[in-house]
Amino acid sequence: MAVVIVVGVQWGDEGKGKIVDLLTEKARLVVRWAGGANAGHTLVVDGKKYVTRLIPSGILRSGVTCVLGEGMVVDPAVLVEEIRTFRAQGFITQDRDLVVAERAHLTLPHHREIDRLREERPGSIGTTKRGIGPTYESKAARIGLRVGDLFRPERFRARLERHVTAIAPYLHELGGAAPNAAEIASSYLALAEEIRPFVGDASRTIHDAVVRGENVLFEGAQGVLLDLDHGTYPFVTSSSTTAGGACAGSGLGPTRITRVIGILKAYTTRVGEGPFPTELSDAVGDLDGRFVDAVASSGRSHGLVHEFDRLEHLHDERHRAGVAARHLEEVLHERLEDREVGDQQVQALLAGRAEVLTVLLQD
Repeated sequence: MAVVIVVGVQWGDEGKGKIVDLLTEKARLVVRWAGGANAGHTLVVDGKKYVTRLIPSGILRSGVTCVLGEGMVVDPAVLVEEIRTFRAQGFITQDRDLVVAERAHLTLPHHREIDRLREERPGSIGTTKRGIGPTYESKAARIGLRVGDLFRPERFRARLERHVTAIAPYLHELGGAAPNAAEIASSYLALAEEIRPFVGDASRTIHDAVVRGENVLFEGAQGVLLDLDHGTYPFVTSSSTTAGGACAGSGLGPTRITRVIGILKAYTTRVGEGPFPTELSDAVGDLDGRFVDAVASSGRSHGLVHEFDRLEHLHDERHRAGVAARHLEEVLHERLEDREVGDQQVQALLAGRAEVLTVLLQD
C-alpha cells in the first residue's frame, strides 16, 4: 500500500497531470484536496486532448475512483459540464468512479462576480476570475454553503438568504448588483440532481481505501509557490497547495503518507500578476514555438523565464520549493525539449528515478 502526494514545486503548469496519469496506472484512488475550477490539467492520450478543471486526472483510468476532497470549492455548473463531457467520451461509467465531498464549499455566481469586479480595479492580482478566492472568504467568514446543503432544499434556501444578506453590501460597494437568491436556488437545486449520485463522505472514502491497503494518489493543483501561507503573497491562490495541505483538505492523517513527489520543469512560468524578475519580454518569451502549444494549451497567459536543462542549475528554486512543500522526497524533472512528447519519452525521463514509480506500481 502506498499513499503518495504529487505537488508542483513552482507556480504551477509543471506537467503534474502527465506524471499523475502515469502513476495512476496502479492507483485505486486519485484525490484533489484544495482549489476549485481555477485548476486546469491538460492530458493528451492517443492523440486526443482532455482537460480537467475540478475532476482529477485519474478519471481517464478504468477502475480508479476520483475524489474531490473537503478542502476544495466546487462550482456545480463546471462540475456538471465536466461530468457530461467525460461521460460522453466513455468515462465515469459508474457512480463509484467519482466522489464529491459533501462538506466541500460551493462557488456561487456572485463569487465569480466579486472576483471579476476586483480584477477590473487597480491593484488586481491576476486571478482566473472563477470566484475561487471569494468562495474561500465566505468559508472563512462562516457564511458559506456546502455541497451537502443542496440536498436539503429548505435549509439551502434559508442559508442562501442569510448568505446573500451578508454579502450584498460588499457587492454594492464594488458596483455589483445584489444576488437573486431565488434564481440561484432554482439553478443550483437543479444541478444538484446531476451530481447527487457522486456526493458523499470523501474523507471516509479515502480512509477506508487506506485501511484496505489500496494505493492512493493525491494530485496537487497549482504549485507550492502559489500557496496561501508559503507562496509569493499576496500573488497567491486562496488555499494550501503544499503537501501538508493534502492532509488538511482530505482529513487523512500525516502518518499515513508514504511519500511526497515534487514536479519541476526546466524553466519557469507563472499565471497572473506578481514579481517575476527573470521574465523574458522579447519574442522568445512571447512566441517561441517550443512553448506556445505546450505551455499555453490551457488558454492561459504565461511569462517565460531563463531556460535550464539540468537540475543542478536550480539549487535556489529547489530549496525554496522544498521548504514550502515540507521536505520533498523526490523531485521529477521534465527537460525543456521534452515538453511536447508522449508517454514513452516521459517514461525515459523517469528512468533514472525508477524508485519513485515503484512506490505506486507495486502489486
